[in-house]
Amino acid sequence: MLVALLAVLLGIAVLAVAADQFVIGAARVALIKNVPSLVVGVVIIGFGTSAPEILVSALAALDDQPDVAVGNIIGSNIANLSLLLGIGALIVPLAVDSRTVRREALMVVGAVALFGIFVQGGGVNRVEGIILLVAMAAALYVITRTQTGDPLGPETAEFADATHHRFGPEVGRTVIGLVFTVASGRLLLWGALDLADRAGLSAGFVGATLVSIGTSLPELVTVIQSARRSETDLMVGNLLGSNLFNALAAGGVVGLIGAPRFDDTSLTTIAATAAVVVAVAATVSMRTGLRVTRVEGGLLALAYVVIVPLLA
Repeated sequence: MLVALLAVLLGIAVLAVAADQFVIGAARVALIKNVPSLVVGVVIIGFGTSAPEILVSALAALDDQPDVAVGNIIGSNIANLSLLLGIGALIVPLAVDSRTVRREALMVVGAVALFGIFVQGGGVNRVEGIILLVAMAAALYVITRTQTGDPLGPETAEFADATHHRFGPEVGRTVIGLVFTVASGRLLLWGALDLADRAGLSAGFVGATLVSIGTSLPELVTVIQSARRSETDLMVGNLLGSNLFNALAAGGVVGLIGAPRFDDTSLTTIAATAAVVVAVAATVSMRTGLRVTRVEGGLLALAYVVIVPLLA
């Protein structure tokens, strides 16, 4: 058990650093190549912070662990818009001025609900996986339509700070970050499954809690960095974008892999419903007064603490 615990801790630590470097490198490469900063904020950073969820869920599905794959996606979605959004709002009240972010919030509710509906049968099949991926492409098209003067763009450019960096080294940063993200994700998954087996916990519960918290660390890093710089639109947009990629891209990949069905009602009913409720609550918080207050942030973080025991 000690070896498995060390594997989990090492996997989480390396994953947090590697995924963060992957996000920064990819964002800088895109900005250096003159990709619009708004697109970088929505697509590059959103995908980058979701890379651990996509990779770990894909690995779990390939290992015939569909409950871990689904649990990781749902658990990460719950954590992002309750625990992490709550932490961000407790650090600094989150003003949501970006029209792009407000539009994205509504799409996230729909995406999380669609994924939740698909998993009711015990997983996602290939047809459903294709539907999720098509929905992902459609959502990105709608979100990235030109938004002149949207504050998400300048905040993204400031966060990535690509002005004084060269293309070659940033490509290297991106590739190395991705390699270590994959390796640490594999280590985290192995350790978590071994711990679950030894402790008598369901694989789905471990996926929705321990694994999902580990794969959500890149979002936490971005939350803290953005909060310290008062880049609140970027912070909220990053969490929403991560959930969008989790539900549609990671869910679509798991469906295409064609993992076997599973029977875990704590995931297919309780967790899936909780993810939708959290997404709705977070969206309401963002759109009432166009900010998430510290009180709302505290309530969202508390909601995570309440939800986790229900998943056991």
